[in-house]
Amino acid sequence: MSDRLFIFDTTLRDGEQVPGCQLNTVEKIQVAKQLEALGVDIIEAGFPISSPGDFNSVIEISKAVTWPTICALTRAVEKDIDVAAESLKYAKHKRIHTGIGTSDAHIKYKFNSNREEIIERAVAAVKYAKRYVEDVEFYAEDAGRTDNEYLARVVEAVVKAGATVVNIPDTTGYCLPTVYYEKIKYLKEHVDGIDKAIISTHCHNDLGMATANTLHGVLGGARQVEVTINGIGERAGNTSLEEIAMILKCHKGIGVDTNINTTKIYPTSRMVSSLMNMPVQPNKAVVGRNAFAHSSGIHQDGVLKNVNTYEIMNPKDVGLDENSIVLTARSGRAALKYRMSVLGVDVSDEQKVDQIYEAFLRLADKKKEITDDDVMMLAGADRTASHSIKLDFLQVTTGLGVRSVASIGLDISGQKFEAAATGNGPVDAAIKALKKIILKQMTLKEFTIQAISKGSDDVGKVHMQVEYDGSLYYGFGANTDIVTASVEAYIDCINKFKNKS
Repeated sequence: MSDRLFIFDTTLRDGEQVPGCQLNTVEKIQVAKQLEALGVDIIEAGFPISSPGDFNSVIEISKAVTWPTICALTRAVEKDIDVAAESLKYAKHKRIHTGIGTSDAHIKYKFNSNREEIIERAVAAVKYAKRYVEDVEFYAEDAGRTDNEYLARVVEAVVKAGATVVNIPDTTGYCLPTVYYEKIKYLKEHVDGIDKAIISTHCHNDLGMATANTLHGVLGGARQVEVTINGIGERAGNTSLEEIAMILKCHKGIGVDTNINTTKIYPTSRMVSSLMNMPVQPNKAVVGRNAFAHSSGIHQDGVLKNVNTYEIMNPKDVGLDENSIVLTARSGRAALKYRMSVLGVDVSDEQKVDQIYEAFLRLADKKKEITDDDVMMLAGADRTASHSIKLDFLQVTTGLGVRSVASIGLDISGQKFEAAATGNGPVDAAIKALKKIILKQMTLKEFTIQAISKGSDDVGKVHMQVEYDGSLYYGFGANTDIVTASVEAYIDCINKFKNKS
């Protein structure tokens, strides 16, 4: 009989710490519902004391989902725990995730403390959280660099205090897989009462070893893994949910099963990528565009003879429809709606479907074929409908040996404004013209262009970071015209700081 591995998804907490990936509450609920459909056991919905937005998101997610446990993160601070407990009041199954740093570096430099005092604070936090909920998870931050003997003392103390799960994070992504395996195994063998708690992994990908470390943690005895969709997360990211789920599905001999419905993996990946404006790299394992692509002649020959020669996974096992309907300008609403459903986009409002379909036809007139990325972009385009500043028109003259000139028209809360400017290239000219209308001291800090598929007529995505009044704002634009996409991304930034003010 296989062991049960619990999947703890932290896309909405650790994943959302990526600059520019912040979601609003409605979008977080959409992701949470998809995670529930995927079969995730625990959803870490946020860090409630960090902001009113996070607090409200935990409340609303608690109302929106039914069977997964909803988890709220805290520090080992009573006020944090009070706020987390309040945010979880509507959750059907609730967990408080509290903890403190245990490595010597954290103890000395972060807390200016000592080992004994850290244990006291850890125990106090767990006991305080137990006053509110039965299910308390403790994290030993930077456990990857904590010596095993002291870590075992901490874990034993918090388990005796009532912790039901103990999280052993490789916070900096430093551990080697064999070292992490030995760490988990050491805890299993040396902590009195460890059978009363579940050991959890939480591995970062700074050295590209997050998935390997997580798997080795499972082999060492961990029975919960903390993961994110597409491996998003702070710095180089976290362990990818889809990688762990498919490793265990492909390697039945490991003897560990999850509750994940793997056919929901691809739609969930696309949804998170689209909502967070975080492209999935083409060669990403399991969900990348090229994950099931074969370009080598030898590989193609082998796959045509028998797919098992070069494919260890069936694309349909991760939700990829091999016989997907090709979308063109002649496709109807039904085909578009079907494709959106395959990609995890649930659009029940027919008026919204009509709006997306009209935008689809305009794009289809410019392209030979509409890709999945195009559909996700179109489905998310209505998020800008409520913006007070919208691009009315843009005309650019540019070329070799001539100075670029841009004329722009904006609609600001129903009023029309126009301006023109020259610049060092079409994008520079367009943004200078925009700044003549929006009289704000903004500094462009980051500008990234990405083609979301292949071909000269494909949609390009622009990600932009703008500094205004000491704060950073992230914008996104997508269009077949890259200059227009750049202006839309800049306008997206402006709308965000206008909404904040």
